[in-house]
Amino acid sequence: MTTTVAPQPNAAYRPGPRRTGRLTAAANLRVGERFASPGRIVAILALVVMAVTWLLPFVWAVITSFKSEATAAATPVTLLPPDGFTTDAYANVLREGNVPLWTWNSLLTATAITIATLAVSALAAYALARIDFTGRKWLFYLIIASIIVPPPVLIVPLFYEMLALNLVDTYWAIILPQLVHPAMVFILKKFFEQVPVELEDAARIDGAGRPRVFWSIVLPLSRPILAAVAIFVFIGAWNNFLWPFIIISDASLMTLPVGLQTVKSAYGLQYAQTMASAVLAALPLVIVFLFFQRQIIRGFSTTGFGGQ
Repeated sequence: MTTTVAPQPNAAYRPGPRRTGRLTAAANLRVGERFASPGRIVAILALVVMAVTWLLPFVWAVITSFKSEATAAATPVTLLPPDGFTTDAYANVLREGNVPLWTWNSLLTATAITIATLAVSALAAYALARIDFTGRKWLFYLIIASIIVPPPVLIVPLFYEMLALNLVDTYWAIILPQLVHPAMVFILKKFFEQVPVELEDAARIDGAGRPRVFWSIVLPLSRPILAAVAIFVFIGAWNNFLWPFIIISDASLMTLPVGLQTVKSAYGLQYAQTMASAVLAALPLVIVFLFFQRQIIRGFSTTGFGGQ
């Protein structure tokens, strides 16, 4: 005889224990309660003040670049020009200088420096992170120590080196001295050390050599940090003024910051034209930031520059 237990539809439902924790507590807050906390309001106000403080010089430079020279030099200083805006300063810079050629020179040298620096830094960082060789620790200490060396200290020996190699007034004179970035080697080494060794061991079991492991396993997993390093190096190479100014005297080989400086100095101190030159030099970097701002922010957080 089979005994069947009938279902009990009227049985009371007993829910399980309610989840507690930070996420549940945040979900139970009323709308607007979480975002109206005093600490969050103070943080937002502080960020707004810092953003406005950073933007004011840039806004002032843009507005001044659209003033006439007489208005830009007039006293008392006014934010908006009483006689209206004009593009005479930009027209003078573009007419008297070879801005397209200088922009191409900056783009060419900065791109070459970025690609070569990525290759050199990534190879050096991977060797320091994964290959056990004699003197590895001391070599790493030397790289760390070289970070604190000010670049202007190396200008004189680098100039004599380029002079001995007969590379003065060439693209190579701009590119070669900027290929070594100890800070980028350090950043990439720390990232490569976080890549699971098991993935590399599995690839070597399948017959892959170390170069194949580096190319097919490590580099694809390191795309975020490589993108961040590339952006940092490109911005630094684009903004570099002192070394190209010293090593290049041929106007056809000048980078954009150096070329704009020659145009400005040829006409003396002209505020509107100076600001127009600064805006033209910064415009490509603004475009780069607008397109790659996510990679830049991720790079700051990945490298620890963001305080994490």
